[in-house]
Amino acid sequence: MRIIRRMIMAGLCLFPLAAQAQFPDRPIKLIVPYAAGGGTDAIARLVAQGMSENLGQSVVVENNGSAGGNIAVAQAAGAPPDGYTILMANQGPMTVNPHMFKSVKVDPLAAFDALTLIAAAPLVLVVPKNSPFQSFQDLIDYAKKNPGKLSYGSAGNGSASHVAVLLLGEVAGIQMVHVPYRGAGPALNDLVGGQTQFMITTLPSVTGLVHGGQLRALAVTSRKAIPQLPGIPAIAEAGYPDYESTAWYGFVVPKGVPAAVKERLSTAIAAAIRSDVIRGRLSDEGAAPIGNSAQEFATMMAQESARWKKVIAASGFKLD
Repeated sequence: MRIIRRMIMAGLCLFPLAAQAQFPDRPIKLIVPYAAGGGTDAIARLVAQGMSENLGQSVVVENNGSAGGNIAVAQAAGAPPDGYTILMANQGPMTVNPHMFKSVKVDPLAAFDALTLIAAAPLVLVVPKNSPFQSFQDLIDYAKKNPGKLSYGSAGNGSASHVAVLLLGEVAGIQMVHVPYRGAGPALNDLVGGQTQFMITTLPSVTGLVHGGQLRALAVTSRKAIPQLPGIPAIAEAGYPDYESTAWYGFVVPKGVPAAVKERLSTAIAAAIRSDVIRGRLSDEGAAPIGNSAQEFATMMAQESARWKKVIAASGFKLD
């Protein structure tokens, strides 16, 4: 009986290892905490395609931009820690929302394990083609003379496009009206239609609109001008040297995913962003491929959380 019992226990212990060795044997869900059509969604789908090819299984993107991405985060955090649920992680859900929303019940930095930072990219300030603002300084001058009359859209409360303007308001000493949307796509639709006056957003989400003449770029949020938008100054070069705000994109999984599974996913992600096709696409869209270690990504998110906590406290912006 003892021998039989030991054999049964050994089999039970080996079962999880066998399951890990076969990973993945079904499609993987990639949750994106923003609506389809924005820059975050574009990069998520690009990398998901490369991962699918490397893993031999589909990586299916699921968008949920409700409540600034908080619902998506809670959904991902509550998923089984088996590697079949991945969260697209960036500023808002991971490092901004916990300091902005009183209702946030999940601590993202504690609820997830980092996989890797995929890419980082500058943002761009754009206005409609019929806007009276011909330069970044025109917009700032108007905002200073007309406090609270300049409206801007964002991909949602706590998104990179939102906090970039909060930071601008702090360094430039201006007050603006925020109009949050459930993703960059719908926000840009209204900007093109003139319902809002400007937006700071990801380059991938506006490249076509800028080149097509529907929007006009006035400034970028990196320290220096970028080759993708020649002639467009950086905000830091336009009189605000302390200003910098970039969008970053990474993947995380629910806490507790086996190490072997995380390694399998990280390897697939790294291979995807090293491919010439994806590197070229990311570069065209102003994003620099990174693919760092899980520990490096986790450390960066902790630093970003501390940084945006100060900016949000200074702005006085708080939501229930």
